[in-house]
Amino acid sequence: MRRTIVRLSAMAAVALSAAAPARAAEAVPLNRQPARTSPEWITHGVIYQIHPRAFTPEGTLRAAQARLPRLAELGVTVLYLCPVFVADDDMDPAGWSPRQKKSGMNNPRNPYRMKDYFHVDPEYGTDDDLRAFVKQSRALGMRVLLDMVFLHCGPNAVFLKDHPDFVKRDKEGKVVLQSWNFPALDLANPGLREYLWRNMETWVRDFDVDGFRCDVADGVPLDFWETARERLEKLRPDVGMLAEGTKRENQLKAFDLSYGWGGAYTTWDDAAAIRTLWESQRAERPRGGARFVRFFDNHDIANDSYDNRIEKQWGAARVQAALVALFTLDGVPFLYNGQEVADTARHSIYARLPIDWANGGTEAGRTRFAFCRSLCAMRRSEPALTRGEVVWLDNDAPAAVLSFQRVTGSERILAVVNLSGAPVTVRLPGLTEAFRPLLAAEATSDAPGAFALGAHGYFVGRK
Repeated sequence: MRRTIVRLSAMAAVALSAAAPARAAEAVPLNRQPARTSPEWITHGVIYQIHPRAFTPEGTLRAAQARLPRLAELGVTVLYLCPVFVADDDMDPAGWSPRQKKSGMNNPRNPYRMKDYFHVDPEYGTDDDLRAFVKQSRALGMRVLLDMVFLHCGPNAVFLKDHPDFVKRDKEGKVVLQSWNFPALDLANPGLREYLWRNMETWVRDFDVDGFRCDVADGVPLDFWETARERLEKLRPDVGMLAEGTKRENQLKAFDLSYGWGGAYTTWDDAAAIRTLWESQRAERPRGGARFVRFFDNHDIANDSYDNRIEKQWGAARVQAALVALFTLDGVPFLYNGQEVADTARHSIYARLPIDWANGGTEAGRTRFAFCRSLCAMRRSEPALTRGEVVWLDNDAPAAVLSFQRVTGSERILAVVNLSGAPVTVRLPGLTEAFRPLLAAEATSDAPGAFALGAHGYFVGRK
């Protein structure tokens, strides 16, 4: 009996000593823990979202592949491809999302309502078409992220016949619906987890994709994503993962990037609110690299704005001032398809409504393309924009003007951006040195730290 007691006591001691580091880690505040080290191709990149139904009139991967050289010319380095897997074709509107019904397109094939996770939807082409798309992207110096939808599925998902327990059910066995009126996947089921992990592994191993954008990532248990990353890194050590979510802890192990959401990041017209939001997010998140994608348009926004796209609402000058802010703040800039030609056409994820590429031949379209190309080139050539810390600079027009430096070693980039629609003369009391202009519009300076900015004017300079 005594030996048994001693043995159990020793085992308990081992267990306690093993648990101690875990408890110690938990005791360390999140904002004092380091964010994961991520591959430079994603943290130093420029992301471009391709929504296939809008990207070309044909809406296919082959047609999209033909336009890849133009994106490489633009300076894009990462392509985020909206879901191209087989969508559910169930015609019963009771299983459609409210937005799907509101669109008036009468199309059951919502790309975010999956039927088969393992194959390309014939609407977009074939599995081999995706392989060719990835291969051509890589040859042009661009990486590819696939969009994974693991919170829910379609009512006719192919696995339900053999695995009805892959979706949540109530006590009567009726399918539980997740947000948007779709069947909720049961991520507590080990069999489903294995099925989805193998799915991600298939796209990396057999199609050579570089990583994933994970839809509604916060709705899926974080430990699922952490295990997914561990498994994927065995196939591709530099795999990249982008969370459509805001969980503060998701960049400790699982994700390289999160979505930069918040009211101020929606409108980009209140400089003081942007700084406050940035500072609050920085204070509560892991140190040494917690990162966001920076954007103001994407497939959801374009879909819901219908015939009043941001390009129409804001006008070219305001859009370009916001783009300057996206490309000079920390994080990774994110362009939505057609943004580089000032596209104003209606988009919908529920139907084929293409970008008006003819706009690229107009003065407005040519100007925007050249502007976006210059932003990409500046990000590529200035290390401070990808490695530098953000150092905010006070100014005497804080509601209108963003002012900050990006600092790494002896290199410094200054950004002063008027987000308002009115001219402003602004002073930065702490700035006593002149900066060589890299990019400027409607901006003059007669002394260090003093700028006259036109409506939506900006100055980006290097020291």
